[in-house]
Amino acid sequence: MATYKVLVVDDDTNISTLLRLYLEKEGFEVSTAADGQEALTVFEKVQPDLILLDIMLPKLDGWQVCREIRKTSQCPIIMITAKSETFDKVLGLELGADDYIVKPFENKEVVARVRAVLRRTGTPESSAVKEVKYDNLVINLTNYELRVKGELISTPPKELELLYHLASNPNQMFSRDQLLDEVWGFDYCGESRTIDVHIKRIREKIDGASDKWELRTVWARGYKFVTFE
Repeated sequence: MATYKVLVVDDDTNISTLLRLYLEKEGFEVSTAADGQEALTVFEKVQPDLILLDIMLPKLDGWQVCREIRKTSQCPIIMITAKSETFDKVLGLELGADDYIVKPFENKEVVARVRAVLRRTGTPESSAVKEVKYDNLVINLTNYELRVKGELISTPPKELELLYHLASNPNQMFSRDQLLDEVWGFDYCGESRTIDVHIKRIREKIDGASDKWELRTVWARGYKFVTFE
């Protein structure tokens, strides 16, 4: 069985060392970084399967590191924060984080979260291409590509996953909480504003492309991808 590579980024050497030892005990291959700039360097060198990323870091904070990594990679990121404000959680989700853990935490919780995210984002057993096609719209989740009227549109991973989920279930309404749970894959406690932000950005890319479908808001309830054929 392949060994997953995890990059632990935390400027607290005690936390970093404990996480490394515990993850290695559980069979993971672990690299560490103590600041944001080092995290980007190690990321390029190691190409990890998952990143445990502290928010409060020297040189570049966790938000900046997450933003830089998301420009080129869909590597799963679990944010580690000592804060519990909703703003932190929403921002992390909007930047493309896959989960978050609030300090203090138990090592067993971290390992459970790591394994859950790897299961959710890992390479599917099926070799079938995950793609949804409509008039003037192609959403390819295998290659993470969005094409509108044949043109390749640059789209962040979570926007693409959200659109794919809605378009894969046409005419079905999803509440914001359902979308957070089913697309992000974990229970999210707090404001669901991140869904509205993602939907707004998706609409900027696809609205007006066809009169055979639309991404519709169901007032006070949620969203659905409606087809007219």
